[in-house]
Amino acid sequence: MNRTVLHVPLLLIALMALVACSATGTGNPAASSADVRPFGATADGTAASLFVLRNDRGTEAHLTDFGATLVSLHVADRDGERADVVLGFDDVSGYESDANQYFGSTVGRVANRVARGRFTLDGRTYQLATNNDPNHLHGGDRGYSHRMWRAEPHPDLASVTFQLTSEDGDEGYPGRVEATVTYTLTDADELIVEYRATADQPTPVNLTHHSYFNLAGAGSASVLDHELQVFADLYTPADGTLIPTGAVEPVTGTPLDFRAPEVIGARIGELDDTSALGYDHNYAVRAEALEGGAEAVMAAGPVAVLRDPGSGRTLELFSDQPGLQFYSGNFLKGATGKGGEVYAHRSACCLETQGYPNAINEPSFPSVLLVPGEEYRQFTVHRFHAE
Repeated sequence: MNRTVLHVPLLLIALMALVACSATGTGNPAASSADVRPFGATADGTAASLFVLRNDRGTEAHLTDFGATLVSLHVADRDGERADVVLGFDDVSGYESDANQYFGSTVGRVANRVARGRFTLDGRTYQLATNNDPNHLHGGDRGYSHRMWRAEPHPDLASVTFQLTSEDGDEGYPGRVEATVTYTLTDADELIVEYRATADQPTPVNLTHHSYFNLAGAGSASVLDHELQVFADLYTPADGTLIPTGAVEPVTGTPLDFRAPEVIGARIGELDDTSALGYDHNYAVRAEALEGGAEAVMAAGPVAVLRDPGSGRTLELFSDQPGLQFYSGNFLKGATGKGGEVYAHRSACCLETQGYPNAINEPSFPSVLLVPGEEYRQFTVHRFHAE
């Protein structure tokens, strides 16, 4: 986990992130303030907002304060035609519904799975919700993905910071956590996501971004024709409930070997009869999270590249995290999303940068424990272009 001792106001956090981006290999933040629009009301009557970020190329990212969620992302193909490449809903009611499978959301307090929803810290055992029987998944029954965050758009740049207070005992976790996530759109067609969190007691923290991508356009029939490259030699094998066994093994000779670009659907059939029902695996990208922030992330190169051959749209993913969960949309079940589009089985995929699953219970894995006086930080860049 990236840790520093640093406490600064919310807007200053965003400004520091933007300065770091422009100085270390990412593009300059687009010089355009967010356009704020209504996005409906939650079941309890709370008004939700939509924040529209634009750059000088015409790329747009739409975000909402419910779940600090990326609602849509409009990027160009090789002919300059734009399409929305992430799954989502037309208003906040969709995100509150059972049809929402973490579409575009910020997931926490702990992303991925915790075995049997249980862990022990300093001699005390904590029991969490087992909302993915028999395990805990993505923060529980009402994790960060299903909360209203406080939003602060940057006044002059295409950037917005969301802030959430997660109280002691939230979903069974110890300690009060103050979390922020800042989204910034650059003029180089990069969507930068930076997370920060502090805690007043030792507690696990493992945040991630959960967009479902189809680079042919959200609502396209399948993502299995996309080409994927994952820059990882190793992965964490899992048991029948998708909890890692504790081993870290080579991808060589398995359908998980994407070290060279490969069509997602080419070998997925070999996994149909496994507990994952396709791809739902954690790649061990590195042994520990990178230190050094944006500069180190960009210097290390991408952790994954996703490409749609039909449109030429390409996503390069950069991250400082040790793990990358690749999920092939095996549980997409035909939800109706934006514009009436139907999200069919395996019609999109997720590339979730994070710590390893169940790391709080596996001492050999990179730690996800956050302690008072330190700061959790994560930096991820989604860079788009067309070939």
